Amino acid sequence: MHYDATLVEARVRRFRGERLVPALYRRTEPLDLAFWEVPDEPVPFATAVGQQFLPARHGMVWGKPWGTVWFHAEGKVPAAWAEEKDARAELVVDLGFTGQQPGFQAEGTVYSSSGTIIKGVEPLNRAVRLDVGAGGVIDLYIEAAANPNVAQDFLFIPTPYGDKATAGDARLYRLAQIEAGLLDLPVWELEQDVEALMGLMRELPESSQRRAEILRALDRMVDAMDPDDVSGTAAVGRRILQPVLAKPAAASAHHLHAVGHAHIDSAWLWPTRETVRKVARTFSNVCDLIDENPDFVFAASSAQQYAWLKQSYPDLFARVKEKVAAGNFVPVGGMWVESDTNLPGGEALVRQLVAGKGFFLREFGIDCEEVWLPDSFGYSAALPQIMAGAGARWFLTQKISWNETNTMPHHTFRWEGIDGSRIFTHFPPVDTYNSDLGGAELARAERQYAEKGNGTTSMVPFGHGDGGGGPTREMIAAARRTRSLEGSPTVELSSPRAFFEAAEAEYAEPPVWSGELYLEFHRGTYTSQARTKRGNRRSEHLLREAELWAATAAVRAGAPYPAEELRKAWETVLLQQFHDILPGTSIAWVYQEAERNYAEVAATLGTIIEAAAHELLGRGPVAAVLNASPYPVAGIAAFGAGPEPAPERRNVSRSGDGFVLENDAVRIFVDHAGIIRSMYDRIAGRELVPSGSAANLLQLHRDTPTQWDAWDIDEHYRRNTVDLVDVSALEIVDGPAGTALRIERTFNSSRVVQHLSLDSRAPRLEISTEVDWHEQKKLLKLSFPLDVHAERATSEIQFGHIHRPTHANTSWDAARFETVAHRWVHVGEPDYGVAVANDSTYGHDITRSAHSGRATTTTVRQSLLRAPVFPDPAADQGTHRMATSVVLGAGIPEAVAEGYRLNLPLRTISGVERTMVDPLVRLDNPALVVEAVKLAEDGSGDVIVRLYEAHGTRARGTLTAGFSHTGVTETDLLERPRESSALRRGDGNNTELVLRPFELVTLRFGVPGR
Repeated sequence: MHYDATLVEARVRRFRGERLVPALYRRTEPLDLAFWEVPDEPVPFATAVGQQFLPARHGMVWGKPWGTVWFHAEGKVPAAWAEEKDARAELVVDLGFTGQQPGFQAEGTVYSSSGTIIKGVEPLNRAVRLDVGAGGVIDLYIEAAANPNVAQDFLFIPTPYGDKATAGDARLYRLAQIEAGLLDLPVWELEQDVEALMGLMRELPESSQRRAEILRALDRMVDAMDPDDVSGTAAVGRRILQPVLAKPAAASAHHLHAVGHAHIDSAWLWPTRETVRKVARTFSNVCDLIDENPDFVFAASSAQQYAWLKQSYPDLFARVKEKVAAGNFVPVGGMWVESDTNLPGGEALVRQLVAGKGFFLREFGIDCEEVWLPDSFGYSAALPQIMAGAGARWFLTQKISWNETNTMPHHTFRWEGIDGSRIFTHFPPVDTYNSDLGGAELARAERQYAEKGNGTTSMVPFGHGDGGGGPTREMIAAARRTRSLEGSPTVELSSPRAFFEAAEAEYAEPPVWSGELYLEFHRGTYTSQARTKRGNRRSEHLLREAELWAATAAVRAGAPYPAEELRKAWETVLLQQFHDILPGTSIAWVYQEAERNYAEVAATLGTIIEAAAHELLGRGPVAAVLNASPYPVAGIAAFGAGPEPAPERRNVSRSGDGFVLENDAVRIFVDHAGIIRSMYDRIAGRELVPSGSAANLLQLHRDTPTQWDAWDIDEHYRRNTVDLVDVSALEIVDGPAGTALRIERTFNSSRVVQHLSLDSRAPRLEISTEVDWHEQKKLLKLSFPLDVHAERATSEIQFGHIHRPTHANTSWDAARFETVAHRWVHVGEPDYGVAVANDSTYGHDITRSAHSGRATTTTVRQSLLRAPVFPDPAADQGTHRMATSVVLGAGIPEAVAEGYRLNLPLRTISGVERTMVDPLVRLDNPALVVEAVKLAEDGSGDVIVRLYEAHGTRARGTLTAGFSHTGVTETDLLERPRESSALRRGDGNNTELVLRPFELVTLRFGVPGR
């Protein structure tokens, strides 16, 4: 008889959909239902159950956006179900799920009548085991969250749902099912058999023997089963499929370590308050799965999420803690959240690990040895040293597989950072951190694995993620069926540690990738939601100030150190560095909350700084200034205090049809349109603005990325540019900082006011830019064409800097058309350069172009603002303030110093008695930069000094402690003693140091009597 594989597959698919799946439950039993709608924000179980519940029914419409409805289900398990063999009673819930993607729509948490969380329910995880026995009483509550589908299948359509104020009150969901069901276990097992075989079969070549063998077995299964009695004939079907399921995998098959996972975004298309509930749903699901599958291991990152669980769901936290102790529930990553790594400052990335690892050590006794960042948008070249300094051995990510242009050549390698530190790194070739362990994903992992011939092992994190949910029983079943299955990779339920140890043993000398892991995608994340980025930058520097002055006051004046207030402030800032908050890719609700949080952090830290200053300076009639910068400013020593400096005179005058700003070092000419036409370095005798070029030029671009609005800047933005040269006001004004040139421009519905001023002595132009921004889908850049032939641009990153080509010789260079920098960028020739610094801008593009037939123009452009409409249709609307400085004749040392000066301005403290404070620490080499001065995390009162080499050179220096101490030791980032690499013993309070380029060092000074 002719055998048509296509028809057979269609036949099996129809039998499965019309007969097998509907037969999963032999019986269902209606329950008595009631509901109570929460008036506003979610309430605890104890509050909800005390309310008056109204009758509910299937088909009722419920749930305004972001609202909560509690359902109460009561009934009994029918006594007749006890006679049913190979079956079990379950609660079956369908809240009106609108699709198959968990985490982006309605979700529920099921509670017992006593208030114990049983598990969560979502579209692909709808069942709850009923352990009440036949005839037993069912008395359950479901906290149903009416989370709106903000994603809308990721069509990137502007939506009102991201802001509670605009989301409306229309009910979103129609209750479909809350019933008791009798699960037919043989039918369920048969469905898992069929799923595994169908998934494998589709990945095999059409001409292969194995494919035909599987398909014929499935065909015979359909023949043998009675479509009117699927339950009674399921065992027959399973016996027919058993021989093809029993055939073992080839010895050379790729081996996958399957690690349970649920990537839960700490905020994204939902606010943090909803993430707290997502964590409870997911972690309860996992505990239930572990109870049924003792060999199952689940890995979860983000200490913040465990802390939320401990605070809001202590009983569930206790269950998780038991599973952690048993080895089934594994905290991973060691960070407070899965942070972005491009935008946070160096000390903030350190604190991500200090806070995260500290929590896991205190609560579970676990020291995470891996960093787990599957979804962050590129990875800083400073990260290997930071990870290693915190005791990490391994790094996992997946996101680089999203590259638009170039494919990473490795899946397992050693990643080398800017200081030479290397860390064993893995990219799962399955290309997802949300695998379902289906045939297509297993085949993709084997097909794409780049280390063939050298290694055979990769990791596959499995479970519903982003919005949480985690692994399901169907995924566990898939892993069991593919443990050794001919034609498939082999799958082992495993843990992160087991994978990394196996991979390291197998591949002892992997290749090395040096430098940043640049994501060729999501380049707009350096700029979107500028207020949040400014809030982060200001908070990081305020934390530096607060810790420095509080530590100084504690050591010098015996003042109490506000450790708890500082810890809370840090945890707030660290949370908001999550990779969908700080990059600007969340809903409006998230940014409204972030701005409130930053304001609270600023108020708290301001109070700490004022209190410490008065402990040090007393109270009296004068004012003093504090310098928290590692460099002297206006005659005030680094980390010291002094009298207010005399105000500077800044020279601005009219000249013909324009204006001149000049001092002994530079002369700058601004034309009648407010455009800089000349920047002349008097000391070097060279003009920096190429003839005919315009500096301080604001440029407006069309910004319509192909897909991910808030995430992406696509290269085609360059094809549509409007130079903003029309000026509505141009005048010389006097202000607190002296004389400045004020430039006002209006365009469309927006307005820009700039103030240009020149330092009275230094070759530094200072530009403040205030924008009242009302554009949409536009990108605003600030351009500085410079007559410098720079083959590369240097950008500050955490604890150092990196060099990037200004050309596009290769596809890798061309793809790097928008880059991130922290406080400064530098372009130069071997003997001359220019630094462009900022106080809150991260996105840059730096290019080289021909001018008058010569490739001498290097253009530095800052990306000031964007205006995406998804997921926040009002993103970046309103007023923004930012500062830029241009330093002529600058080398790397001058760029470093300018970055600190601009971001750590002198702080005036009024009402003091004294004006002088000697620095707590001093360094005699400007290449050695102190990044943090604080008291030890353990409360001992010891002083911690963190410093790094900032110029990219090997540097020697002497650190002088301005306080009595019992000795100094070198520690890791968690302040644990380690073998010294930089410390050279000195005399008394002087300690000699020798640091490698960009080396990061933490010193601990023992303080007697504290």
